[in-house]
Amino acid sequence: MTANGWLQFAIYSIVLLATVRPVGIYLVRVLEGGRTWLDPVLRPLERLIYKLAGVNAESEMNWREYAFAVLGFSAVSLLVTYGIERLQALLPFNPQHLANVGPDLAWNTAASFTTNTNWQSYTPESTMSYLTQMAGLATHNFFSAAVGIVVAVALIRGIKRTNSSTIGNFWVDATRTMLYVLAPACVIYALLLVAQGVPQNLHAYTVAHPLEQPSQTQTIGQGPVASQEAIKMLGTNGGGFFNANSAHPYENPTPFSNFLQMLSIFIIPAGLTYALGRMTGSPGHGWAVFAAMYVLFAAGFATAYWAESHPYSAVHGATVSGTATLPAGNYEGKEVRFGIANTSLFATITTDASCGAVNGMHDSFTPLGGMIPLSNIMLGEVVFGGVGSGLYGMLIFVVLAVFIAGLMVGRTPEYLGKKIEAYDVKMSMLYALIFPLIILSLTAAFVMMPDKGLSSLNNPGPHGLSEILYAFTSGAGNNGSAFAGLNANTWWYNVALGWDMLMGRLLMMIPVIALAGNLAQKKSVPPSPGTFPVNTSLFAVLLVGTVLILGALTFFPALSLGPILEHLLLKAGQLF
Repeated sequence: MTANGWLQFAIYSIVLLATVRPVGIYLVRVLEGGRTWLDPVLRPLERLIYKLAGVNAESEMNWREYAFAVLGFSAVSLLVTYGIERLQALLPFNPQHLANVGPDLAWNTAASFTTNTNWQSYTPESTMSYLTQMAGLATHNFFSAAVGIVVAVALIRGIKRTNSSTIGNFWVDATRTMLYVLAPACVIYALLLVAQGVPQNLHAYTVAHPLEQPSQTQTIGQGPVASQEAIKMLGTNGGGFFNANSAHPYENPTPFSNFLQMLSIFIIPAGLTYALGRMTGSPGHGWAVFAAMYVLFAAGFATAYWAESHPYSAVHGATVSGTATLPAGNYEGKEVRFGIANTSLFATITTDASCGAVNGMHDSFTPLGGMIPLSNIMLGEVVFGGVGSGLYGMLIFVVLAVFIAGLMVGRTPEYLGKKIEAYDVKMSMLYALIFPLIILSLTAAFVMMPDKGLSSLNNPGPHGLSEILYAFTSGAGNNGSAFAGLNANTWWYNVALGWDMLMGRLLMMIPVIALAGNLAQKKSVPPSPGTFPVNTSLFAVLLVGTVLILGALTFFPALSLGPILEHLLLKAGQLF
């Protein structure tokens, strides 16, 4: 651990903090129908879209209609992407003449990009044509990101409104999010990446002859990379154009592009915390939620950075002292141009959010260093989290924290003027229980099937368990990163992970939207001396404790059999 590493973390934190308020204000204007600087250009286009789609922008939906729209939109877009993959060889923009994608892999990929997971069981540059990358995958990056944002905003409206049967219009919310937030930001972002050296073209791959061996050839991939890279990061999607993802120099060529990618993962989720405070009339509450998220983020980075800076001599050889120019640490699986600190920071950010982009190999982290990305996803990726999904996940924990506080003082809990009653707690607990049920059930099933589950492992013992556990955790958490020692491109894994991702996304959205509808119907009650304030540092501490306790109680036994046991075995090997 070096001063330079901590300086990188401090600079990132300062820049992130500086973006929270302006981004939050802009998001409120867009999602509340206010005026923006883009109105003269985009308002006519917005009206045209409503007219062509037959959407009445003035009509709002109750929670059931909103949930049906979310599910229907996701289902239709999944089928379209599946069809593009299966017909890929017959469609244009395929200069490499790639074959159709197989049915199980096409299902897995369509489910993955529909759910904002972007899990990739394939090598993108040798499997997906340019059309599939653009029309199937990149468009889904916009769709799934918009769905996450609007569900979070629907929940905020439920908290804000009183005696209301509606929580907004899904089609209006999604259209405005894509038009006014994601599309213009990605145009600017993609141009910045092109300026840094990221390709953006439709050329066929280049065949080169290496100087060392002129008789041999090397294929250099390219294509519409910058445009997909922009929405991949800003929409917390994470699917790479190349198999090496953000470790590839064509996706992430410079230190500036690396910093920009890390910042873009958190910029919208962090801004949504300010939008929460502004829309509910309690700015202090938004900052308290931001503070809770930031504390968990900082703790995760500190642990990962510490673990990766202290390698095991049993693994990395006897000499681990390091030098002045190359400090001691675990450099396996890391880009030397980014180093340990930056790779640890990137890994923490991408798994705090449901992004999954990587600039290093998580499977090559030390056991405790690798446990941090895994644990971040197990917490529900509520530490800023994906665009929208992180906020509504954290708001579920807010409801539970307020309920616990009410139990402690012996009165009906209240949250921003709304009484938290049995239905609200049931929906919150349903959300909290679905996630571990999916992960632990599927992990246990595949561990018990040697021919279908264990045969795909390259590593036995606790690390092999961690790889299977990470796969289903990443899928249900809609993250998409992996411990890559697992070959998941088999029929059983492709099909199971597809359902894993869909259940982890859509089944968990329904209780959130139902909670939004129930809160919107409630009347507002004035605060009393017994009301627990949700805009204080004490509340932030309670919220952090609630997140950690639920995560620890649920997943600690599985972590004990995986990364923790692996750490103890390596320590024993080092000592004896």
